[in-house]
Amino acid sequence: MIYNVIGGACGFGEYGKTVNDGSVAGVSWLWKNGSGCGACYQVRCKIAELCDENGAYVVVTDYGEGDRTDFIMSPRGYSKLGRNTYASAELLKYGVVDVEYRRVPCRYGGYNLLVKVHEHSRNPHYLAILILYIGGTFDVTAVELWQEECQEWRRMRRAFGTVFDAENPPRGDIKLRFQLSGNAEQYWVQSKNVISGDWEAGAVYDSEIHLG
Repeated sequence: MIYNVIGGACGFGEYGKTVNDGSVAGVSWLWKNGSGCGACYQVRCKIAELCDENGAYVVVTDYGEGDRTDFIMSPRGYSKLGRNTYASAELLKYGVVDVEYRRVPCRYGGYNLLVKVHEHSRNPHYLAILILYIGGTFDVTAVELWQEECQEWRRMRRAFGTVFDAENPPRGDIKLRFQLSGNAEQYWVQSKNVISGDWEAGAVYDSEIHLG
């Protein structure tokens, strides 16, 4: 694991810097072509005299790749590996430490899955959405929008991370459904709300889907 500063290849932007109080990480093979964005992990280091037994709880907000590393952690996340302030300072001197980790449910108290219209979207010709607050241990593996004129669901393209897009989206209100993968199962769930036909870049819609 490498101690570093996280950017935001998931598309989370400022949210990626502030989620989980800044305890975030970039990952390599856990990235899963972007569907690993937003996943939560308990990470513990293995230096007995310095490392806290509970370790750090981090949220994946980036793609990170380094020499023999699984996690590239934010300064705040990395510091939580230590037993105390002194131990955290000593760990910083290592820079790279051996860790063990496990996927844990994400806990977003009071938040349902949200859909944010990406800043590059242009109504009515191009729609890109960013998915936020994916609770539990679920990954969003696909998104579809409803085509009223032909009565069928149309697959959106995963642009990168948790950003999905579509050229020439349907006019009027837009219905979405999400393919969820987790707990050895995969299924579709439809948003209870729609994206209004007058959507603008930056608008946020509550799906009213709670994943815990």
